[in-house]
Amino acid sequence: MFRRLLFVALIAAGAVHAAELPEQVASLLQAAHIPPEGAGIVVLRGDTALISHNAQQSMQPASTMKLFTTLTALEQLGPAFRARTEFRTSADVVDGVLKGDLVLRGGADADLNEDVLLHMLQALRNQGIRKIKGDVILDRQLFQPARPDVGQPPFDEYPWAYYNVIPDALLINTNLLKVEMRSTGGKLALVMMPEMDKVSIRSEMKLTDAPCASWEKDWRTPDTSRHGDKIEVVLHGSFPKDCIKSTSIDVLDHHDYLERLLRATWRKLGGSISGQVREADAPVSAVPDATPATASRLLAEHLSRPLPEVLRDINKFSDNTLARALFLSLGSLEADPVLGSRPLAADASLASTPMRAETAIRGWLQNHRIDGNGLVFDNGSGLSRIERATPAQLAGVLQAGLNSLWTPEFMSSLPIAATDGTMRKRLKDGPAALRARIKTGSLNGVIAIAGYVPDANNQLCVVVAILNDEHVANGAGRTVLDGVIDWVARSGGSAYSPGNPSSIK
Repeated sequence: MFRRLLFVALIAAGAVHAAELPEQVASLLQAAHIPPEGAGIVVLRGDTALISHNAQQSMQPASTMKLFTTLTALEQLGPAFRARTEFRTSADVVDGVLKGDLVLRGGADADLNEDVLLHMLQALRNQGIRKIKGDVILDRQLFQPARPDVGQPPFDEYPWAYYNVIPDALLINTNLLKVEMRSTGGKLALVMMPEMDKVSIRSEMKLTDAPCASWEKDWRTPDTSRHGDKIEVVLHGSFPKDCIKSTSIDVLDHHDYLERLLRATWRKLGGSISGQVREADAPVSAVPDATPATASRLLAEHLSRPLPEVLRDINKFSDNTLARALFLSLGSLEADPVLGSRPLAADASLASTPMRAETAIRGWLQNHRIDGNGLVFDNGSGLSRIERATPAQLAGVLQAGLNSLWTPEFMSSLPIAATDGTMRKRLKDGPAALRARIKTGSLNGVIAIAGYVPDANNQLCVVVAILNDEHVANGAGRTVLDGVIDWVARSGGSAYSPGNPSSIK
């Protein structure tokens, strides 16, 4: 293990002679009009560098950045880690009335959704509670700031899209509204789910003769309007005639979404709330523990799936929201063998949760002798124009993954070529199909891969390739990266050199 990680450190320091690019890869770069300085490629077979091209160049990694977050989380939190959501109170229940406040405590639960909320509220009804006399307090103070989304400029022109959802510690249903659109007989009918208290939807879209398959072409950003205590979601643009489509949108404020879902669900169960639904100003769960007389007690709870199952969603489908939540969890939670997880002790020297998360990852890198120079963190997902990493650093993470106690769990989170996740349609006819496990990444002007590819002798190789250039668009960059993977899968024997064609089998 030490030799391999030291080898990657030497690459990062420029101490290993860089093998030239194979003719196949160089030709693909040239055909795509991507200059050599726009590419960073590292291929390792054991301790041998088959390719080391711009290995220490700091680049935009796109979603391959998720590998830093997911492997650190797996090694530090462990495969039994599970996030928690709780209903707690310090009030008594008398004749079906909760005589004080009810706290909904967020714990970065990746699986918190409308069904979970229904079952947790049903647990309250099962305990005889039908009326909440006090307030319902939404405690999302695990992350600091508690609302990372507030004040953030949109990443791109699709702020309502799923991949742009910014998590908090009490994010439910990923804050998404599912909208079903049916146009028949010159009329457009809308159905919005889940049902929410005093939230409705209407359309300002025009019906056109466009093909149903191209319905997104003239879709415009939806918005909301308020009328007293009512919220109306408004759709804009145009929609094809005789067409049925569904989409999910993020347009409601996080507080509005949870409050109105909670009120509607509680009312369906025959419950009522006398007070307000309000945000906690401080971590409520820590306040009542001062004396036995005021100690809070658990009324209902939900545990997320174990961490390896969540990692599969993050890496296979490149889920930005889950990755960002896990990144923040590294700065706020630790594993607990009984509870699944518990909040970390406060550290005044690290004010923000992202700062604590970055410190955790950098500490893990240092422990594995992976040089952190040139590494820039933002949210740990790669959906950022700020984040940077070098190909050598990513190669170091992948080598650490091969030597981890949890190697099977980590590798099973990566997309399989020609099989699933973001690699399901790629490399179907080549030797890497069904064998390579590759994390992908893409932004405008950026495309990347990082993972494991067995060579022709079935020896596992670490492969990292990042392209930062405007010419990666329209599939040109993907062709280059697939060519790198294909070259590795066909290779065998000693390190490649242009004068040794027998090294390619």
